[in-house]
Amino acid sequence: MLKDGGTVRIRPIVPDDTDALAVFVQNMSTQSSYFRFFRVKRELDAEELVAFTDLDYRMNMAFVAIVDGELVGVGRYNAIPGDTVSAEIAFTVADAYQGMGIGTLLVFRISAYARALGIERFRAFLLADNHAMMRVFRNAGFPLTRDIDEGVYTVDIPTEESEAVMAAEGKAEQIATAASILPLFYPQSIAVIGASRNKASIGGRLFNNIINADFMGPVYPVNPKTAIVRSIPTYSSVKDIPGRVDLAFIVVPAPFVTDVVQECADKGVKGVVVISAGFSEVGETGASVERNLLEIARGAGMRMVGPNCMGLLNTDPAVNLDGQFGPIMPPKGNVAMSSQSGALGLAILDHAAQLGIGISTFISVGNKADVSGNDLLLFWEEDPNTDVILLYLESFGNARQFARIAPRIGAKKPIIAVKSGRTAAGARAASSHTGSLASLDTAVDALFTQAGVIRVNTLEELFHVASLLSTQPLPRGRNVGVITNAGGPAILAVDAIESHGLHVPKLSDELQAELRSFLSEDAAVANPIDMIAAAGPAEYHRAIQMMLASDEIDALIALFIPASYEGVADTATAIRRAAEESETGKTFLSVYLNSSGVPSELASTTAKFPIYSFPESAVMALRSAVEYAEWKEKPVGKLVRFDDIDRDGARAVVEAASAGVDHDGVWLDPDDVDAVLTAYGITIPRSVVVHSADAAVEFAEHLPTSVVLKVISPSAVHKSDVGGVVLDVSGREAVTEAYNQVTSVVQDAEGVLVQEFISGGHEILIGMVEDPNFGPLIVFGLGGIFVELIGDVAFRIHPLTDLDAREMITDVKSARLLEGYRGGDAGDIEAVIDALLRVSALIEDLPEVFEMDLNPVKVGTPGAGVRIVDARIKVRPVEGTWIPSRTDLPSRL
Repeated sequence: MLKDGGTVRIRPIVPDDTDALAVFVQNMSTQSSYFRFFRVKRELDAEELVAFTDLDYRMNMAFVAIVDGELVGVGRYNAIPGDTVSAEIAFTVADAYQGMGIGTLLVFRISAYARALGIERFRAFLLADNHAMMRVFRNAGFPLTRDIDEGVYTVDIPTEESEAVMAAEGKAEQIATAASILPLFYPQSIAVIGASRNKASIGGRLFNNIINADFMGPVYPVNPKTAIVRSIPTYSSVKDIPGRVDLAFIVVPAPFVTDVVQECADKGVKGVVVISAGFSEVGETGASVERNLLEIARGAGMRMVGPNCMGLLNTDPAVNLDGQFGPIMPPKGNVAMSSQSGALGLAILDHAAQLGIGISTFISVGNKADVSGNDLLLFWEEDPNTDVILLYLESFGNARQFARIAPRIGAKKPIIAVKSGRTAAGARAASSHTGSLASLDTAVDALFTQAGVIRVNTLEELFHVASLLSTQPLPRGRNVGVITNAGGPAILAVDAIESHGLHVPKLSDELQAELRSFLSEDAAVANPIDMIAAAGPAEYHRAIQMMLASDEIDALIALFIPASYEGVADTATAIRRAAEESETGKTFLSVYLNSSGVPSELASTTAKFPIYSFPESAVMALRSAVEYAEWKEKPVGKLVRFDDIDRDGARAVVEAASAGVDHDGVWLDPDDVDAVLTAYGITIPRSVVVHSADAAVEFAEHLPTSVVLKVISPSAVHKSDVGGVVLDVSGREAVTEAYNQVTSVVQDAEGVLVQEFISGGHEILIGMVEDPNFGPLIVFGLGGIFVELIGDVAFRIHPLTDLDAREMITDVKSARLLEGYRGGDAGDIEAVIDALLRVSALIEDLPEVFEMDLNPVKVGTPGAGVRIVDARIKVRPVEGTWIPSRTDLPSRL
């Protein structure tokens, strides 16, 4: 994406680019040519064209930028002779495309590529007047060092992806993506292709909604079969419309969609919303057509919503866009929402209108062929009309991008998500403890936890939380006050508060005395404050004001259950006024328990607050708000880099082991496992693989401790399950007997691992499994043979920060054992954190590793460290530099 919302394709240069490169150089202005070649060069000779296009893609590399089939930019590096970690770089962008961000994108792309190949720094030679190129490097966030000699700057640029570089990449991505989405929500003109005179048809309903919403621009109906729709002359094709068309809604049968999208591309339409169904959702044939639609759209720099969607809307009075075929136009507000389901989208708009939740923008993304949830998050990040973001998700596209952008956006605006399909995947069939513990929903939970996304289970909960966060300030803590006129609802509220980890504090004697001064002598004032059924408007008004002004609570829930219909309006008005008059910035929620609906007197237009039907719903929403507020206050974790690891040694082991292996991979043999773990500073007991009882005895006799014997067998996945492990043996006779025992339980014994026995300590599990969408999942939990039975584990998505590693431990209930629970020995928690971070570093450096099981890991007392008692690592070959599940490039290209 470019700064103006247009698209550019960046790809490696190929030998077939010689003609395009020759034309590119010929068209360069005198200044651009002089800046690039230090002289005016109008053409490249045949030898130069070959040298510039036929590269090894390692020590010499170039990327080209393509717009509408035209080569408009080149960025390249060439290795500096005698220096394996440095390269000289040069960039050129066609004059007509300068200032659009292409140079910056080329810098990002080529530096990421070089970094993956071990190139640590670039060197560029720039003429002193080449301010634009210097600005490109600076804007990309790279720290520069430069010297000038005879009018030429020598600029050294480290390729390291620092925080400044990541911030610059993210900002460029956000600006470009938001610009590309803007015409969808803020078009100045609209065409409805398939507009119908039949008001019951989808095309008729969609067109009527746009007209009835009073869209602030021209609307062009396109229908070759009728001359007029809603008194507006139609056009046979979008290409026949005389004026500009920013946005086109396509409501035609699937077989005609491809031609219509092509016509929109030819017309120069900036965005299309394909309502029509019959694409990837129906099978491979439809998916093939959908891919063609995407190719047409991207080739024209046109964004596409859908296909198979219900449309979009924007309540901003500047546009008044109701571009969906449902019957509901929700009220204007500060909540933006994306729904992957069209049918649920209809229900969502209806429910939002009933609850009075104001919508800023709504979009049904359908099959997400082009516009995705990530694109919308980047648009909403800086949208001044949006304060809360709601997502209904059925699947993830680029989960790695979501994991990168969601924490940044969530720090500004809460993201609330419903992810369906929690149990569809079930437990993954895997050959390790870690694999059997992981599932698709495990990955989603880990992703949302790290990204600060508020996950809810139902659409009802989605709206409960949205009602609170869109109207009230965030709670400052977990102390909750409860006001009620009936004891039963108060008990339910308190039970819910405590069960959700919140707190109902006993009020101070001074505050209780103030409450008693105007409440009935039968009232309870310790918290909850039960004013009993006799409480009227005055009591509610004064009690709410007093509690909102108190520093003893962080949030207040006011419950009201009418004892009769008399006085309901007055009491509702009193509750509303108390909330309106408060200036304390405290979180306020109301619960009205009556099936007749919320009285109009309770709804406030000046001091909006959520109104719930039951106390449990209010408390659930409040807990989500509290947890989100706490997440915002947490420090940002840091990626830890270790300087005591042997990457090259470990890489040699896994590359040799994975050579010639198919995609199913192979388990490393014990010696290779030990070598890899040792290379990353992960401590293992002394051990050896033997093939005879005598060899086992010989090794055991040289150890000061007893030993453990474990059979090595492809069929013995969990060795202890089949009797393939014998613990704590010593002496010739016992070791020989143990060797014979473990080799007798399988038919395919390939040897026996004899290992130093580690006694005492706490047993934990550290593991990893690769998810095809989310990348590596790292697990921590209670170890040993009961890990799958108990399931007390915590998952996080790689890479881990120091904060992630510490939180993984605190998330596990049994981790209290490491703190010395009930007088037991404490464990070395800092060593566990170090082990988790070293595993994450190993995963980052060795993409061949796709499953790992360290179980059990023995944790010593504080300062004693950890020892890996049993370990398994599975590897498979990796081709190329980019691995989809592990790579996230901050631009849509």
